[in-house]
Amino acid sequence: MKILVTGATGYIGKRLIPLLVQDGHHVICVVRDILRADKLYVEDPHIDFIEGDFLKPETLTNLPKDIDVAYYLIHSMSNSSKDFEDLEARCAENFKTAITKTNVQQVIYLSGITNDKELSKHLRSRKQVEEILKSDNYATTIFKAGIIVGSGSSSFEIIRDLVEKLPFMIAPKWLNTKTQPLAVRDVLSYLSKSAGDERLYNQAYDIFGPEVLTYKQMLLEFAEVRKLKRYILTVPVMTPKLSSYWLYFVTSTSYKLASSLVDSMGVQIIGKPSNIEELLGIKPLSYKEAVSLAFEKIEQNSIISSWKDSMVSSGRLKNNFHKYVNVPKYGCFKDYKERPVTDPEETIRKIWAIGGNTGWYYGTRLWRLRGYMDKMVGGIGLRRGRTSPTELHVGDSLDFWRVIFADKDKQKLLLYAEMKLPGEAWLEFKIEDNKLKQTATFRPRGLAGRLYWYSVLPFHGFIFRGMINKLAS
Repeated sequence: MKILVTGATGYIGKRLIPLLVQDGHHVICVVRDILRADKLYVEDPHIDFIEGDFLKPETLTNLPKDIDVAYYLIHSMSNSSKDFEDLEARCAENFKTAITKTNVQQVIYLSGITNDKELSKHLRSRKQVEEILKSDNYATTIFKAGIIVGSGSSSFEIIRDLVEKLPFMIAPKWLNTKTQPLAVRDVLSYLSKSAGDERLYNQAYDIFGPEVLTYKQMLLEFAEVRKLKRYILTVPVMTPKLSSYWLYFVTSTSYKLASSLVDSMGVQIIGKPSNIEELLGIKPLSYKEAVSLAFEKIEQNSIISSWKDSMVSSGRLKNNFHKYVNVPKYGCFKDYKERPVTDPEETIRKIWAIGGNTGWYYGTRLWRLRGYMDKMVGGIGLRRGRTSPTELHVGDSLDFWRVIFADKDKQKLLLYAEMKLPGEAWLEFKIEDNKLKQTATFRPRGLAGRLYWYSVLPFHGFIFRGMINKLAS
Protein backbone atom coordinates (compact mmCIF):
# COMPACT_ATOMS: atom_id res chain seq x y z
CA MET A 1 0.00 0.00 0.00
CA LYS A 2 0.96 3.65 -0.24
CA ILE A 3 1.03 4.99 3.32
CA LEU A 4 1.26 8.58 4.53
CA VAL A 5 3.03 9.20 7.86
CA THR A 6 2.75 12.49 9.72
CA GLY A 7 5.03 13.18 12.68
CA ALA A 8 7.71 11.34 10.71
CA THR A 9 10.60 12.88 12.66
CA GLY A 10 8.95 12.20 16.04
CA TYR A 11 9.61 9.47 18.58
CA ILE A 12 7.01 6.99 17.22
CA GLY A 13 7.04 8.03 13.56
CA LYS A 14 10.79 7.54 13.17
CA ARG A 15 10.46 3.96 14.45
CA LEU A 16 7.31 3.10 12.52
CA ILE A 17 8.64 4.03 9.06
CA PRO A 18 11.17 1.14 8.69
CA LEU A 19 8.56 -1.37 9.90
CA LEU A 20 6.12 -0.26 7.20
CA VAL A 21 8.83 -0.49 4.54
CA GLN A 22 9.76 -3.94 5.86
CA ASP A 23 6.12 -4.98 5.35
CA GLY A 24 6.38 -3.99 1.68
CA HIS A 25 4.61 -0.61 1.77
CA HIS A 26 5.67 2.63 0.08
CA VAL A 27 5.85 5.39 2.68
CA ILE A 28 5.24 9.11 2.16
CA CYS A 29 6.58 11.19 5.07
CA VAL A 30 5.28 14.70 5.71
CA VAL A 31 7.87 16.86 7.49
CA ARG A 32 7.95 20.56 8.28
CA ASP A 33 11.57 20.83 7.20
CA ILE A 34 13.24 18.43 4.77
CA LEU A 35 16.58 19.13 6.46
CA ARG A 36 15.39 17.10 9.45
CA ALA A 37 14.72 13.98 7.40
CA ASP A 38 16.97 11.08 8.37
CA LYS A 39 19.61 10.57 5.65
CA LEU A 40 19.11 6.78 5.62
CA TYR A 41 15.39 7.23 5.02
CA VAL A 42 15.90 9.88 2.32
CA GLU A 43 18.10 7.47 0.37
CA ASP A 44 15.58 4.60 0.60
CA PRO A 45 13.67 4.17 -2.71
CA HIS A 46 10.57 3.05 -0.77
CA ILE A 47 10.36 6.32 1.19
CA ASP A 48 9.47 9.77 -0.12
CA PHE A 49 9.51 13.05 1.80
CA ILE A 50 7.32 16.07 1.22
CA GLU A 51 7.32 19.34 3.15
CA GLY A 52 4.14 20.46 4.84
CA ASP A 53 2.99 22.15 8.03
CA PHE A 54 -0.44 21.13 9.30
CA LEU A 55 -0.85 24.50 10.97
CA LYS A 56 -0.46 26.09 7.51
CA PRO A 57 -3.07 24.56 5.17
CA GLU A 58 -1.58 26.32 2.14
CA THR A 59 1.49 24.01 2.45
CA LEU A 60 -0.59 20.83 2.18
CA THR A 61 -1.57 20.99 -1.49
CA ASN A 62 1.14 18.50 -2.54
CA LEU A 63 -0.20 15.41 -0.74
CA PRO A 64 -0.37 12.50 -3.23
CA LYS A 65 -3.90 11.51 -4.21
CA ASP A 66 -3.29 7.75 -4.29
CA ILE A 67 -2.94 7.27 -0.51
CA ASP A 68 -4.36 4.08 1.00
CA VAL A 69 -3.63 4.62 4.70
CA ALA A 70 -2.55 7.66 6.73
CA TYR A 71 -1.04 7.77 10.23
CA TYR A 72 -1.77 10.82 12.35
CA LEU A 73 1.08 10.96 14.87
CA ILE A 74 1.13 14.70 15.52
CA HIS A 75 0.90 15.76 19.12
CA SER A 76 2.92 17.69 21.63
CA MET A 77 3.65 17.53 25.35
CA SER A 78 4.44 21.24 25.43
CA ASN A 79 2.19 23.43 27.53
CA SER A 80 3.93 26.66 26.67
CA SER A 81 1.04 27.94 24.60
CA LYS A 82 -2.13 29.18 26.26
CA ASP A 83 -4.15 28.12 23.23
CA PHE A 84 -2.53 24.67 23.11
CA GLU A 85 -5.83 22.79 22.65
CA ASP A 86 -6.91 25.15 19.86
CA LEU A 87 -3.62 24.61 18.02
CA GLU A 88 -3.99 20.82 18.29
CA ALA A 89 -7.57 21.07 17.02
CA ARG A 90 -6.56 23.29 14.10
CA CYS A 91 -3.78 20.88 13.17
CA ALA A 92 -6.24 17.95 13.11
CA GLU A 93 -8.83 19.92 11.12
CA ASN A 94 -6.25 20.88 8.50
CA PHE A 95 -5.06 17.27 8.26
CA LYS A 96 -8.64 16.06 7.83
CA THR A 97 -9.37 18.63 5.10
CA ALA A 98 -6.19 17.77 3.21
CA ILE A 99 -6.46 13.98 3.53
CA THR A 100 -10.12 14.00 2.44
CA LYS A 101 -8.95 15.20 -0.98
CA THR A 102 -7.00 11.94 -1.43
CA ASN A 103 -8.23 8.37 -1.90
CA VAL A 104 -7.33 7.41 1.68
CA GLN A 105 -9.36 4.51 3.09
CA GLN A 106 -8.11 4.48 6.68
CA VAL A 107 -6.65 7.00 9.15
CA ILE A 108 -4.79 5.55 12.16
CA TYR A 109 -4.32 7.77 15.21
CA LEU A 110 -2.24 7.14 18.34
CA SER A 111 -4.05 8.81 21.22
CA GLY A 112 -3.99 8.49 25.01
CA ILE A 113 -6.15 6.47 27.42
CA THR A 114 -8.95 8.80 28.52
CA ASN A 115 -11.16 6.75 30.87
CA ASP A 116 -10.65 8.82 34.02
CA LYS A 117 -13.27 11.46 34.86
CA GLU A 118 -10.59 14.07 35.58
CA LEU A 119 -8.36 14.46 32.51
CA SER A 120 -5.25 16.58 32.06
CA LYS A 121 -5.47 19.19 29.32
CA HIS A 122 -3.22 17.07 27.10
CA LEU A 123 -5.50 14.04 27.42
CA ARG A 124 -8.53 16.28 26.82
CA SER A 125 -6.82 17.50 23.69
CA ARG A 126 -6.16 13.92 22.50
CA LYS A 127 -9.83 13.09 23.00
CA GLN A 128 -10.87 16.17 21.05
CA VAL A 129 -8.57 15.22 18.17
CA GLU A 130 -10.15 11.74 18.05
CA GLU A 131 -13.54 13.32 17.39
CA ILE A 132 -12.19 15.77 14.82
CA LEU A 133 -10.52 13.01 12.77
CA LYS A 134 -13.71 10.98 12.35
CA SER A 135 -15.19 11.28 8.85
CA ASP A 136 -17.69 9.75 6.43
CA ASN A 137 -14.99 9.78 3.73
CA TYR A 138 -12.63 7.31 5.40
CA ALA A 139 -12.48 4.90 8.34
CA THR A 140 -10.59 5.68 11.55
CA THR A 141 -8.65 3.28 13.76
CA ILE A 142 -7.74 4.80 17.10
CA PHE A 143 -5.27 3.32 19.55
CA LYS A 144 -5.17 4.81 23.04
CA ALA A 145 -1.95 4.17 24.95
CA GLY A 146 -0.75 5.13 28.41
CA ILE A 147 2.89 5.31 29.50
CA ILE A 148 5.16 4.11 26.67
CA VAL A 149 8.35 2.34 27.79
CA GLY A 150 11.29 2.26 25.41
CA SER A 151 14.81 3.55 24.90
CA GLY A 152 14.60 7.29 24.34
CA SER A 153 10.98 7.76 25.48
CA SER A 154 10.45 10.69 27.86
CA SER A 155 8.92 8.54 30.62
CA PHE A 156 11.70 5.93 30.38
CA GLU A 157 14.51 8.52 30.45
CA ILE A 158 12.99 10.43 33.36
CA ILE A 159 12.56 7.23 35.41
CA ARG A 160 16.12 6.28 34.48
CA ASP A 161 17.43 9.67 35.68
CA LEU A 162 15.59 9.38 38.99
CA VAL A 163 16.58 5.78 39.69
CA GLU A 164 20.23 6.07 38.71
CA LYS A 165 20.85 9.41 40.47
CA LEU A 166 18.87 9.14 43.70
CA PRO A 167 19.34 6.25 46.19
CA PHE A 168 16.64 7.84 48.37
CA MET A 169 13.70 9.91 47.08
CA ILE A 170 11.25 12.16 48.84
CA ALA A 171 8.65 12.21 46.11
CA PRO A 172 5.23 13.74 45.41
CA LYS A 173 2.02 11.82 46.12
CA TRP A 174 1.24 11.33 42.41
CA LEU A 175 3.78 8.49 42.50
CA ASN A 176 0.87 6.44 43.89
CA THR A 177 -1.19 6.99 40.71
CA LYS A 178 -1.91 3.76 38.83
CA THR A 179 -1.07 3.16 35.19
CA GLN A 180 -0.48 0.32 32.70
CA PRO A 181 2.90 0.85 31.00
CA LEU A 182 3.28 -0.53 27.47
CA ALA A 183 6.50 -1.39 25.62
CA VAL A 184 7.20 0.81 22.59
CA ARG A 185 7.71 -2.28 20.39
CA ASP A 186 4.14 -3.35 21.25
CA VAL A 187 2.84 0.10 20.32
CA LEU A 188 4.63 -0.20 16.98
CA SER A 189 3.19 -3.68 16.44
CA TYR A 190 -0.37 -2.40 16.95
CA LEU A 191 0.23 0.50 14.58
CA SER A 192 1.97 -1.42 11.79
CA LYS A 193 -0.32 -4.49 11.88
CA SER A 194 -3.50 -2.40 11.71
CA ALA A 195 -2.75 -0.84 8.30
CA GLY A 196 -5.47 -1.87 5.87
CA ASP A 197 -7.17 -4.24 8.34
CA GLU A 198 -10.89 -3.71 7.67
CA ARG A 199 -11.83 -5.43 10.95
CA LEU A 200 -10.46 -2.36 12.73
CA TYR A 201 -12.29 0.27 10.66
CA ASN A 202 -14.12 2.86 12.76
CA GLN A 203 -12.94 1.26 16.00
CA ALA A 204 -11.09 2.59 19.05
CA TYR A 205 -8.97 0.40 21.33
CA ASP A 206 -7.15 0.99 24.59
CA ILE A 207 -3.71 -0.63 24.36
CA PHE A 208 -1.78 -1.34 27.56
CA GLY A 209 0.67 -3.66 29.24
CA PRO A 210 -0.30 -6.74 31.31
CA GLU A 211 0.29 -5.10 34.75
CA VAL A 212 -1.33 -2.31 36.74
CA LEU A 213 1.51 -0.44 38.47
CA THR A 214 1.89 2.81 40.38
CA TYR A 215 4.68 5.15 39.31
CA LYS A 216 6.42 4.25 42.58
CA GLN A 217 6.33 0.55 41.63
CA MET A 218 7.67 1.42 38.20
CA LEU A 219 10.64 3.21 39.78
CA LEU A 220 11.36 0.32 42.14
CA GLU A 221 11.03 -2.37 39.43
CA PHE A 222 13.29 -0.29 37.18
CA ALA A 223 15.81 -0.28 40.04
CA GLU A 224 15.54 -4.08 40.30
CA VAL A 225 16.32 -4.48 36.60
CA ARG A 226 19.36 -2.22 37.07
CA LYS A 227 20.33 -4.14 40.26
CA LEU A 228 20.08 -1.00 42.39
CA LYS A 229 18.62 -0.62 45.89
CA ARG A 230 16.31 2.41 46.08
CA TYR A 231 14.05 3.86 48.79
CA ILE A 232 11.07 6.14 48.11
CA LEU A 233 9.03 8.18 50.57
CA THR A 234 5.93 9.89 49.15
CA VAL A 235 4.69 13.11 50.79
CA PRO A 236 1.41 14.98 50.23
CA VAL A 237 2.86 18.49 50.52
CA MET A 238 4.37 18.84 47.05
CA THR A 239 2.22 21.06 44.84
CA PRO A 240 2.18 20.46 41.06
CA LYS A 241 4.56 23.40 40.67
CA LEU A 242 7.01 22.02 43.25
CA SER A 243 6.72 18.58 41.64
CA SER A 244 7.56 20.10 38.25
CA TYR A 245 10.65 21.80 39.68
CA TRP A 246 11.64 18.53 41.36
CA LEU A 247 11.58 16.70 38.01
CA TYR A 248 13.24 19.63 36.22
CA PHE A 249 16.25 19.87 38.52
CA VAL A 250 16.80 16.14 39.07
CA THR A 251 16.27 14.88 35.51
CA SER A 252 17.25 15.97 32.01
CA THR A 253 13.73 17.13 31.12
CA SER A 254 12.77 20.73 30.36
CA TYR A 255 10.51 22.56 32.80
CA LYS A 256 7.71 22.70 30.20
CA LEU A 257 7.77 18.94 29.71
CA ALA A 258 8.10 18.33 33.47
CA SER A 259 5.03 20.49 34.08
CA SER A 260 3.06 18.64 31.38
CA LEU A 261 4.06 15.25 32.77
CA VAL A 262 3.09 16.21 36.33
CA ASP A 263 -0.25 17.41 34.98
CA SER A 264 -0.80 14.02 33.28
CA MET A 265 0.64 11.83 36.04
CA GLY A 266 -2.06 12.87 38.47
CA VAL A 267 -4.57 11.06 36.23
CA GLN A 268 -5.12 7.32 36.60
CA ILE A 269 -4.49 5.63 33.24
CA ILE A 270 -6.21 2.24 33.21
CA GLY A 271 -7.31 0.75 29.90
CA LYS A 272 -10.58 -0.97 28.97
CA PRO A 273 -10.09 -4.60 27.85
CA SER A 274 -10.94 -5.56 24.26
CA ASN A 275 -10.14 -8.30 21.75
CA ILE A 276 -7.42 -6.29 19.94
CA GLU A 277 -4.60 -8.52 21.22
CA GLU A 278 -6.28 -11.60 19.72
CA LEU A 279 -7.18 -9.79 16.48
CA LEU A 280 -3.58 -8.74 15.79
CA GLY A 281 -1.80 -11.62 17.55
CA ILE A 282 0.07 -9.42 20.03
CA LYS A 283 1.07 -10.43 23.56
CA PRO A 284 2.29 -7.27 25.33
CA LEU A 285 5.55 -7.45 27.23
CA SER A 286 5.76 -7.00 30.98
CA TYR A 287 7.22 -3.76 32.35
CA LYS A 288 10.49 -5.41 33.40
CA GLU A 289 10.85 -7.05 29.97
CA ALA A 290 10.30 -3.66 28.30
CA VAL A 291 12.95 -2.02 30.50
CA SER A 292 15.46 -4.83 29.85
CA LEU A 293 14.95 -4.61 26.08
CA ALA A 294 15.33 -0.82 26.20
CA PHE A 295 18.73 -1.23 27.85
CA GLU A 296 19.79 -3.72 25.19
CA LYS A 297 19.18 -0.97 22.62
CA ILE A 298 21.11 1.55 24.73
CA GLU A 299 24.08 -0.78 25.16
CA GLN A 300 24.16 -1.47 21.41
CA ASN A 301 24.02 2.31 20.66
CA SER A 302 21.00 1.60 18.45
CA ILE A 303 18.44 4.10 19.76
CA ILE A 304 16.43 5.13 16.69
CA SER A 305 14.61 8.10 18.21
CA SER A 306 14.53 10.06 21.45
CA TRP A 307 12.22 12.60 23.08
CA LYS A 308 15.33 14.79 23.48
CA ASP A 309 15.35 15.40 19.73
CA SER A 310 11.82 16.79 19.74
CA MET A 311 11.58 20.35 18.44
CA VAL A 312 8.64 21.16 20.74
CA SER A 313 10.65 23.29 23.14
CA SER A 314 13.11 24.65 20.61
CA GLY A 315 11.74 28.18 20.50
CA ARG A 316 12.79 29.87 17.26
CA LEU A 317 13.88 26.62 15.63
CA LYS A 318 10.49 24.95 16.01
CA ASN A 319 8.96 26.50 12.90
CA ASN A 320 11.91 28.16 11.15
CA PHE A 321 14.60 25.50 11.27
CA HIS A 322 16.00 26.16 7.80
CA LYS A 323 16.50 29.89 8.44
CA TYR A 324 19.31 29.26 10.90
CA VAL A 325 21.55 27.15 8.66
CA ASN A 326 23.04 30.29 7.12
CA VAL A 327 25.06 31.84 9.93
CA PRO A 328 24.68 35.65 9.96
CA LYS A 329 27.73 37.80 9.19
CA TYR A 330 26.67 41.29 10.20
CA GLY A 331 26.01 42.65 13.67
CA CYS A 332 27.71 39.61 15.21
CA PHE A 333 30.65 38.80 17.45
CA LYS A 334 32.89 35.94 16.33
CA ASP A 335 35.59 33.76 17.82
CA TYR A 336 37.45 32.17 14.90
CA LYS A 337 40.32 29.71 15.20
CA GLU A 338 41.99 27.31 12.78
CA ARG A 339 44.58 24.56 13.12
CA PRO A 340 46.31 22.21 10.65
CA VAL A 341 44.85 18.71 10.77
CA THR A 342 47.13 15.67 10.71
CA ASP A 343 44.34 13.08 10.34
CA PRO A 344 41.03 14.51 8.98
CA GLU A 345 39.13 11.24 9.57
CA GLU A 346 40.16 11.12 13.22
CA THR A 347 39.25 14.79 13.70
CA ILE A 348 35.81 14.22 12.18
CA ARG A 349 35.35 11.21 14.46
CA LYS A 350 36.14 13.40 17.48
CA ILE A 351 33.80 16.17 16.30
CA TRP A 352 30.95 13.71 15.77
CA ALA A 353 31.44 12.38 19.32
CA ILE A 354 31.56 15.80 21.03
CA GLY A 355 29.37 16.54 24.05
CA GLY A 356 27.30 14.08 26.07
CA ASN A 357 29.43 11.58 27.99
CA THR A 358 32.49 12.43 25.86
CA GLY A 359 32.47 16.04 27.01
CA TRP A 360 33.98 19.00 25.15
CA TYR A 361 37.62 17.87 25.16
CA TYR A 362 38.79 20.90 27.12
CA GLY A 363 37.40 22.80 30.08
CA THR A 364 34.56 20.29 30.50
CA ARG A 365 34.01 21.43 34.10
CA LEU A 366 33.42 24.96 32.86
CA TRP A 367 30.98 23.63 30.25
CA ARG A 368 29.14 21.85 33.06
CA LEU A 369 29.13 25.03 35.16
CA ARG A 370 27.60 26.85 32.19
CA GLY A 371 25.00 24.09 32.03
CA TYR A 372 24.13 24.50 35.72
CA MET A 373 23.82 28.26 35.26
CA ASP A 374 21.48 27.71 32.32
CA LYS A 375 19.37 25.29 34.36
CA MET A 376 19.06 27.83 37.19
CA VAL A 377 17.49 30.41 34.86
CA GLY A 378 15.02 27.95 33.32
CA GLY A 379 17.17 26.64 30.46
CA ILE A 380 17.82 23.04 29.45
CA GLY A 381 21.37 22.70 30.80
CA LEU A 382 23.81 19.96 29.76
CA ARG A 383 21.88 16.99 31.16
CA ARG A 384 19.98 16.45 27.93
CA GLY A 385 23.15 14.95 26.45
CA ARG A 386 22.82 13.28 23.05
CA THR A 387 20.94 10.30 21.60
CA SER A 388 23.92 8.46 20.06
CA PRO A 389 27.50 8.66 21.35
CA THR A 390 28.99 8.49 17.84
CA GLU A 391 26.40 9.66 15.30
CA LEU A 392 24.83 13.07 14.68
CA HIS A 393 21.92 13.97 12.43
CA VAL A 394 20.18 17.22 11.63
CA GLY A 395 17.66 17.98 14.37
CA ASP A 396 19.48 16.01 17.08
CA SER A 397 19.93 17.57 20.50
CA LEU A 398 23.51 17.86 21.76
CA ASP A 399 23.68 19.11 25.37
CA PHE A 400 22.32 22.66 25.14
CA TRP A 401 22.88 22.82 21.37
CA ARG A 402 20.80 21.64 18.41
CA VAL A 403 22.38 20.12 15.29
CA ILE A 404 21.27 22.16 12.28
CA PHE A 405 23.81 20.87 9.74
CA ALA A 406 25.79 17.63 9.84
CA ASP A 407 27.56 16.18 6.81
CA LYS A 408 30.62 13.96 7.20
CA ASP A 409 31.31 14.02 3.45
CA LYS A 410 31.44 17.83 3.49
CA GLN A 411 33.30 17.64 6.82
CA LYS A 412 31.07 20.19 8.48
CA LEU A 413 29.02 20.34 11.68
CA LEU A 414 26.90 23.35 12.67
CA LEU A 415 25.24 23.75 16.07
CA TYR A 416 22.68 26.30 17.26
CA ALA A 417 22.44 27.20 20.96
CA GLU A 418 19.18 26.45 22.81
CA MET A 419 20.39 27.73 26.17
CA LYS A 420 18.94 30.92 27.69
CA LEU A 421 20.86 33.77 26.07
CA PRO A 422 20.42 37.51 25.41
CA GLY A 423 20.93 36.75 21.72
CA GLU A 424 21.64 33.83 19.39
CA ALA A 425 24.72 31.60 19.12
CA TRP A 426 26.17 29.19 16.57
CA LEU A 427 29.19 26.88 16.79
CA GLU A 428 30.67 25.57 13.54
CA PHE A 429 33.36 22.98 12.86
CA LYS A 430 34.63 22.63 9.29
CA ILE A 431 37.65 21.02 7.64
CA GLU A 432 38.99 22.73 4.50
CA ASP A 433 42.42 22.29 2.89
CA ASN A 434 43.52 20.08 5.79
CA LYS A 435 42.70 22.82 8.27
CA LEU A 436 40.11 22.64 11.03
CA LYS A 437 38.14 25.89 11.14
CA GLN A 438 36.20 26.49 14.34
CA THR A 439 33.86 29.48 14.55
CA ALA A 440 31.70 30.61 17.45
CA THR A 441 29.20 33.28 16.32
CA PHE A 442 27.03 35.36 18.64
CA ARG A 443 24.32 37.77 17.49
CA PRO A 444 23.55 39.95 20.54
CA ARG A 445 20.12 41.25 21.46
CA GLY A 446 20.46 44.78 22.80
CA LEU A 447 22.88 45.99 25.46
CA ALA A 448 22.43 42.83 27.56
CA GLY A 449 23.70 40.73 24.67
CA ARG A 450 26.82 42.85 24.25
CA LEU A 451 27.57 42.79 27.96
CA TYR A 452 27.13 39.01 27.97
CA TRP A 453 29.62 38.53 25.12
CA TYR A 454 32.32 40.62 26.77
CA SER A 455 31.75 38.91 30.13
CA VAL A 456 32.40 35.43 28.67
CA LEU A 457 35.15 36.52 26.25
CA PRO A 458 38.03 35.71 28.67
CA PHE A 459 36.71 32.15 29.08
CA HIS A 460 36.23 31.71 25.33
CA GLY A 461 39.90 32.54 24.83
CA PHE A 462 41.26 29.41 26.48
CA ILE A 463 38.21 27.07 26.25
CA PHE A 464 37.88 27.35 22.47
CA ARG A 465 41.65 27.32 21.99
CA GLY A 466 42.01 24.18 24.08
CA MET A 467 39.08 22.51 22.30
CA ILE A 468 40.40 23.05 18.76
CA ASN A 469 43.89 21.91 19.80
CA LYS A 470 42.46 18.62 21.08
CA LEU A 471 40.27 18.14 17.99
CA ALA A 472 43.02 18.84 15.48
CA SER A 473 45.79 16.81 17.15
